[in-house]
Amino acid sequence: MMIKTIFSGFGGQGVLMMGYSFAHSAMNKGYQTTYLPSYGAEMRGGTANCTVAVADEEIASPVASEPDHLIAMNSPSLFNFQNKITSGGAIFLNSSIIESRPSRKDIKVYAIPCGDMAQELGNTRVANVIMMGAFLKETGIVSADIYLKSLETIMGSKKKSAAEINRKAFAAGFDFIKK
Repeated sequence: MMIKTIFSGFGGQGVLMMGYSFAHSAMNKGYQTTYLPSYGAEMRGGTANCTVAVADEEIASPVASEPDHLIAMNSPSLFNFQNKITSGGAIFLNSSIIESRPSRKDIKVYAIPCGDMAQELGNTRVANVIMMGAFLKETGIVSADIYLKSLETIMGSKKKSAAEINRKAFAAGFDFIKK
């Protein structure tokens, strides 16, 4: 099994954190992982993306020539990466700010209004955690418990309020996807 995912958006949307937390949680589940970040010099407001590969055996290259999934947090990310997704793959897009939809019929598209959902929770900075809840519910690569423990480890447990809002945000995204 080898699953490759691209996380992409504006700097400041937590795109690199999404990839890192996913790689960390997959590693905690026992998978082999690679994490390859890429971002512009301007960071916040510029473009950022990362590729995460998860496998049950050694990974030869972190480069994802045909990724299985794309998480697009903004329109430029969708336009840049949508045609690189393998047939049968999936795109998870932030429908709060991305109005267009891919025209491809050979992939699944999940429109998650994570920006609006984060606003409803009272913290716009958790849109990325909402998206991760939806992504992990649909893919089942890593369980919610493993992911949330990894996220708490990465973020630190100094602020109980941060852990609490992240749990609420993750649950909102997780519950948004109906099986």
